[in-house]
Amino acid sequence: MSDDTPKNHPSGAPWRNFYGRFKGKGLRASQEAWLEEDLAKLAPGAVSWEENPERTQLDLEALFPGKDIWLEIGFGGGEHMVHQATQNPDVGFIGCEPYINGVAMLLGKIREAGSDNIRIHAGDARDMFDVLPDASLSRAFLLYPDPWPKKRHHRRRFVTEEHLAPLSRKLKQGAIFRVATDIKDYVRQTLEEVPMQGFEWLAETPNDWRTAWPDWTPTRYEQKALREGRTPHYLTFRKT
Repeated sequence: MSDDTPKNHPSGAPWRNFYGRFKGKGLRASQEAWLEEDLAKLAPGAVSWEENPERTQLDLEALFPGKDIWLEIGFGGGEHMVHQATQNPDVGFIGCEPYINGVAMLLGKIREAGSDNIRIHAGDARDMFDVLPDASLSRAFLLYPDPWPKKRHHRRRFVTEEHLAPLSRKLKQGAIFRVATDIKDYVRQTLEEVPMQGFEWLAETPNDWRTAWPDWTPTRYEQKALREGRTPHYLTFRKT
């Protein structure tokens, strides 16, 4: 950021660079309809700076009465979140995904599955961290995040202090943080950075990171990695 770059968004938000995509190829008519009809009613509350410039905290008890809250960061096409929501009806799920095509795919899957315990923030997870109460999450997932393979882009990865420090504050003591990736250097950075933010890696043997979790369902990104000969890694951390 240069000296001439504004330090705040016109809304008053701190300026946060975003390097991913917001939209890909054109949406189908059905997907456009899902976004129009379903997205607003599945919002977790006022998350964006335009809606909530005071950064008032979300009322999670009103949103999911009596439920533990799990967060998925960058849910892609939503396969994993719908699977988890179906298997865990007593848990409330919040998913963050700025890529609107992925949001539309998730909405279709929610309709098909009939899940009623999912809420969607179609935007940057950092904005969600602003309004989640501290120590409010029991579990978080980071599954096949953008690898940013070039070394000069590694600071854009999620596994940096900018993202991990606020995530750590939002997780309860003893909460679980799962990371799946097929990129060896992402594994390296994850194992270096995550413990620095108050987590312990729970692996005791190689099988603990080579073998998928018992409640895992393959995502389309994992299937692509396997087709291209890359090895998935399943890393489990606990907030200490």
